[in-house]
Amino acid sequence: MSDREAMEFDVLVVGGGPAGLAAAIRLKQVSPGLSVCLVEKGSEIGAHILSGAVLEPRALDELFPDWRDDPPALATPAGEDRFMLLTERRAFRLPTPPQMHNHGNWIVSLGNVCRWLGAKAEALGVEVYPGFAASETILEDGQVRGVVAGVMGIARDGEEGPNFQPGMELRATYTLFAEGCRGSLTKRLEAKFDLRRDAWPQTYALGMKELWEIPKERHTPGLVWHSVGWPLPRDTYGGSWLYMLGENLVSTGFVVGLDYPNPWLSPFDEFQRFKTHPEVRKMLEGGKRIAYGARALNEGGWQSIPRLAFPGGALIGDGAGFLNVPKIKGTHLAMKTGMLAAEAAAEALAGDRRAVLDAYPRSIQSSWVAEELKGVRNIRPGFAKLGFWGGMAHAALDTYVLKGRAPWTMKHHADHETLRDAAQSPRIAYPKPDGVLSFDRLSSVFLSNTNHEEDQPVHLVLKDPARWKAVNWDRFRSPESRYCPAAVYEAVGPEAERVLKGEPDAQALEAPGGQSAEVEAGDAAARLVINAQNCVHCKTCDIKDPSQNIDWHTPEGGGGPNYIGGM
Repeated sequence: MSDREAMEFDVLVVGGGPAGLAAAIRLKQVSPGLSVCLVEKGSEIGAHILSGAVLEPRALDELFPDWRDDPPALATPAGEDRFMLLTERRAFRLPTPPQMHNHGNWIVSLGNVCRWLGAKAEALGVEVYPGFAASETILEDGQVRGVVAGVMGIARDGEEGPNFQPGMELRATYTLFAEGCRGSLTKRLEAKFDLRRDAWPQTYALGMKELWEIPKERHTPGLVWHSVGWPLPRDTYGGSWLYMLGENLVSTGFVVGLDYPNPWLSPFDEFQRFKTHPEVRKMLEGGKRIAYGARALNEGGWQSIPRLAFPGGALIGDGAGFLNVPKIKGTHLAMKTGMLAAEAAAEALAGDRRAVLDAYPRSIQSSWVAEELKGVRNIRPGFAKLGFWGGMAHAALDTYVLKGRAPWTMKHHADHETLRDAAQSPRIAYPKPDGVLSFDRLSSVFLSNTNHEEDQPVHLVLKDPARWKAVNWDRFRSPESRYCPAAVYEAVGPEAERVLKGEPDAQALEAPGGQSAEVEAGDAAARLVINAQNCVHCKTCDIKDPSQNIDWHTPEGGGGPNYIGGM
């Protein structure tokens, strides 16, 4: 728009997570004179950061060798590792795989780590703008020139409201995209520049997390506890964690691979059921849940990494898929990729200012990032191909015998292609939440401090509203009402009420004072309501929708969850 102001920088970073902050800091460390700007859609740095985090400090040691002298709040040295196989009533301790040994690692609040990094970035002269959502990439002559950020005040009908602000054009020689998993601008860039043409499809998981405060006598600082098995069926990949940090805090979470086949499965309810296991109950009993959140995770590994550099920009961190699934860690990889991209950008700015930062992907190939991810590339797809027990056996073979050097690379398939028809799938009866260990979605969303301005366009868009009834309802019985961990999607109408009777979400799900947008999808018998106010920005719907009909758009800056404290 002609009335937009513009600001010019040497490098622009989109996203204030570990990758983006590490990139901005590295730029200032190697070239203090560069002008660097970082924008973050959350209300503050760390507001949208969610991770059950055990931090491997390898990249942080490179960025700040003396960080232990002034560590982020709540950082706790990792202690005992426990790896458990759960049945419905029992727990069996298994040998801890070498990738999951955590000696020398730290249990952290990743939000606090990012706030700590944000302060370091500002002290070095990085211009940090939280609450600025990047809604559009500036493309000129086939090259990225920056982004449009900070557009505010567009009304629900798409017209300019009384408080409309057109946003700013933030322009830069190079723009580094660190949006995290399934970033909205990243998704468009992948299509625009065909970045995925040489990569296998990305595969994802949904991770849900709660923070608990438990009695001191139940708290073992530094305990790192993981489990596989119950309550998930054998055709569904996933697992859990409990990490004990601070004085009385426990981060507990549950991860479900989004390639699961049963449309009746509810990841949120599987998480709630997990906490009722006797082994978990004895750790949480007497405690209080104080926070909740959810986000999608990249699980594709090395073979799903897209091309990383394109004219005027690059992808870094989790937005590009850098996560080690067997290790259950990605922060160190995200930070290192941000640092390598920063070094490539600084070198180019001091030299020929070439359009494509081709030194960046080359440096990834020769770094410990590539070595680490190549070595575990076959473990996650082994579970998809062979099921739980076959996947466990294959993981042991790959780890202990082949040592990650198998002469083959297994492929992934897209998660939205895996659902069976509802009529061919067993229904799952989930117990009602007890309000002590297990909870409903709305009380959980309340703890995430999620909020969106009411009079703004709904950021969850159906590309073809008629497709919902023909595909999502008629074939799969509204799987979005179950895979969404935040009660955003609701199937209503006489037919829907009859079919879904007895399921936990067969009720009005709009949060008090929330933003509800009834989508013209379906008919009087069954139709979809989207309660966009509840959205915690996990992106699961954008990933798992069986016909790829749901498109997640960036809402106004500052909207969404506000994870505070130890999240």
